[in-house]
Amino acid sequence: MVSGRREPGAAVGAPLRVHGPAGPWRRIGHALREQGTVLVYGLLDDWIPREPHTAGLRQLLGREWNRYETMAVAAVRDRFAASRCLIKHVAGYAVQAPPHTVELAYKPGGRPYLRGCDQLDISLSHTGDLLLLGITRRGGVGVDAEPADRQTLLSGSERRFWTPHEIEALAGVGEADRPRQMVRLWTLKEAYSKAIGQGMRFRFNDFGFPLDGVVPRVLTPHGLTGTGDEWSFGSARVEDKYTVSWALHDAGGAGGTAARLDRGLVEALTAVPVR
Repeated sequence: MVSGRREPGAAVGAPLRVHGPAGPWRRIGHALREQGTVLVYGLLDDWIPREPHTAGLRQLLGREWNRYETMAVAAVRDRFAASRCLIKHVAGYAVQAPPHTVELAYKPGGRPYLRGCDQLDISLSHTGDLLLLGITRRGGVGVDAEPADRQTLLSGSERRFWTPHEIEALAGVGEADRPRQMVRLWTLKEAYSKAIGQGMRFRFNDFGFPLDGVVPRVLTPHGLTGTGDEWSFGSARVEDKYTVSWALHDAGGAGGTAARLDRGLVEALTAVPVR
């Protein structure tokens, strides 16, 4: 189950669990209709195909069948199949099409997108036995998930992941709560970098987020606001053991789905005026 409160200012609710191809789908449909965005998660056992070498799975995977068959490690093969089943069933439900007709393609860097469905943007993350998917028709989306008990340090070389403002804020947090705050900040950074299509090409100490309890937004290295109201963010705890975060760029529900990086933040990161 999802536990913990929804982040202040989050534009969408916490991720909804889908237990497999049978759903439930009603809440997914409601979120897509009302908000244009939905966050969905499943566990591997919900989505690993029970009969992995059937014609049905081959039809569902389509062009990725050969890639699936050449994976030598069973756990990797199972995760791959489960994640594609989740994406295709959720996306198929969103566009009211059979899952096997949904075709995945990949952008440079490996980010998946839905071929022929430019009105939808998707983002996938997985860790442990968790699969997390964000899907939106409003603009761009990024999601990330990490074990909630991941041990992240604020010393030595790991400081390269945090801005001066974040380091100062984290230093004022008690040691017992600091790991939770750091995992949350990390997943927000990952989600935002995915939403803008940059992966880890921007250094994580060049942009940051406020600690829990403050409306989440992108901050410059010294704590100034780095994005506008078209961006919204949130975090939640899932299944009592994962921290998940999301970043949503609202383009008004029309036009292209590519999220745009705020002009001021681009200039701050690159020190080159945007023209």
